[in-house]
Amino acid sequence: MLELPTDLPADLAPLAWLIGVWEGTGVIDFPVGDDRLQGEFTHRVSFSHDGGPFLNYAATATFTGDDGAVSIPLVAETGFWRLVRPAADADAGPALLPPTGETVVRGVDDVEALRAASGGFPLQVSVAHSDGTLELYLGEVNGPRIDIASDAIVRGAGSKEYGAASRMYGLVDGHLLWAWDIAALGTPLRSHASARLARV
Repeated sequence: MLELPTDLPADLAPLAWLIGVWEGTGVIDFPVGDDRLQGEFTHRVSFSHDGGPFLNYAATATFTGDDGAVSIPLVAETGFWRLVRPAADADAGPALLPPTGETVVRGVDDVEALRAASGGFPLQVSVAHSDGTLELYLGEVNGPRIDIASDAIVRGAGSKEYGAASRMYGLVDGHLLWAWDIAALGTPLRSHASARLARV
């Protein structure tokens, strides 16, 4: 049974089903030059909150190959997930600037006003990879399904070519299922990896 926390800021209600630690396995299948990288990986994902109107996100993965004999750490990720809404004087930022307006407690009606015509809520996800790549995704959370696509990817000097990405997350029979498509290394946007994770 899915238990949702009751101490969340209203802005996190549409994302509450993600909160927790998830672990499982997945598969990678992507062309690299004339070869094809295929195999399995283990994956751990954590969504947490610290009282702000966003979720903290962290994920690690280890490539295990087809037979499980290989153990190669893959790029780790960290970031933030939040509903898209206009910044107000009551919000801190940018940088370390404090709020300039009185604190406003947002409620259900405030969040409901953000709902899109499709029925979902606009979502913004920022992800930093351990290899220095930064991604900004925009998309939507609609019930127990999330669809996001890259709006910007920033790579450091010497980074491998990586042009676009999209991700889908869904809660199915108590498991977190996700799929990640990428455009990279001269290959246009296509399926890259997917996984099935259980809450631990």
